[in-house]
Amino acid sequence: MTDNASLAARRDRAVPRGIASSTAIYADRAENAELWDVEGRRYVDFAGGIAVLNTGHRHPKVMAAVEAQLGRFSHTAFQVSPYESYIELAERLNARAPFSGDAKTIFFTTGGEATENAIKVARASTGRSAVIAFTGAFHGRTLLASAMTGKVTPYKRKIGPMPPEVFHAPFPTGIDGNTVERSLTALAYLFAADVDPERVAAVIVEPVQGEGGFHVAPTEFLEALRALADQHGFLLIADEVQAGFGRTGKLFGIEHSGVEPDLVCIAKSLAGGFPLSGLIGRAPLMDALDPGGLGGTYGGSPLGTVAALAVLDVIDEEKLLDRSTAIGERIGARVKAFAAAGLPVANLRGLGAMVGFDVTNAAGETDGAMAKAVTVAALEAGLILLSCGTKGETIRILVPLTASDAIIDEGLDIIEASLAKVAGKVTA
Repeated sequence: MTDNASLAARRDRAVPRGIASSTAIYADRAENAELWDVEGRRYVDFAGGIAVLNTGHRHPKVMAAVEAQLGRFSHTAFQVSPYESYIELAERLNARAPFSGDAKTIFFTTGGEATENAIKVARASTGRSAVIAFTGAFHGRTLLASAMTGKVTPYKRKIGPMPPEVFHAPFPTGIDGNTVERSLTALAYLFAADVDPERVAAVIVEPVQGEGGFHVAPTEFLEALRALADQHGFLLIADEVQAGFGRTGKLFGIEHSGVEPDLVCIAKSLAGGFPLSGLIGRAPLMDALDPGGLGGTYGGSPLGTVAALAVLDVIDEEKLLDRSTAIGERIGARVKAFAAAGLPVANLRGLGAMVGFDVTNAAGETDGAMAKAVTVAALEAGLILLSCGTKGETIRILVPLTASDAIIDEGLDIIEASLAKVAGKVTA
């Protein structure tokens, strides 16, 4: 019989230690917001494959679309023999792009490809080379994406010098003095001391930071970045890889601000569990590279594009944007109740169902070890839960938007019990 322990032993022998797993349970099957491991134990899933499953595990409409496509063909390479689903998906996303004017879209496979190609388009269209990102940002693990990511450990350790002309400024988390004013002052210093703003191709920002701790970019900050971009002629890139496709209560997180980006990076929940990423941009910018300058063998796979078309249908038909808002309100109310009951939580934040909060120690300080202990206790009780943040201090909730209230409440009950256990408290 295959079990978690034997698979872990095989993994240790066969898989590099550089790829980490948050849990030691090995999946056997899953449906919507539930997962069963190889030993038959059931878990409530509050991770969603790291924000990939806004429409849940194996949504029937997504699975039906993929199964129908498998009966036709699985791969041609769009650069060799293109196909209609790629074009249709681009058309539908162009129509819903969070900026005015004509849009064009290209598809890839991973989020890192989306962010890297955004920089290629920015450099080609502006004739400039420098990039500005922010502390706490996560833009992927490929080399340029790692350079843009605003955290050294574990993403930059041991891999040598980063690509040049990538600069960072503080992200305005609203915690520990990290205000919008401080961030904008840091940018002014950056322009004065390190990089001429006339050499900047783009600034890339997550409307809600993912790995960095679910911090929401304040509207006034995004407005200021838009103004700086317009003033100096560089582009504003919204990295919507984790915040997109309904997670925040809008199709794209930046829509909450009313600020229009020039380029939008997409991936994760775009295709309901199938590998697909993309870049949506203003049409003149997207046409800056010559034929062959963009692409990838598996980019925009026919299985991914038909799955994404189904995801867009599900988001609309099941009103998942409204559902995201309702889920976020439900989670937020419970977390506030945790705090009122004296449990060690602080700094509740987020948009829609992209909700995070910090775990604190006896001194009231945010504590990464405590947050990790909460996720371990939750897993023991049957809940898959992830932490994040620059010090691992944040609990993030990424439950599928298709989950029932009963499933959500079951997961929240486990979080409450886990917080109490870690804090040494006893709940009634």
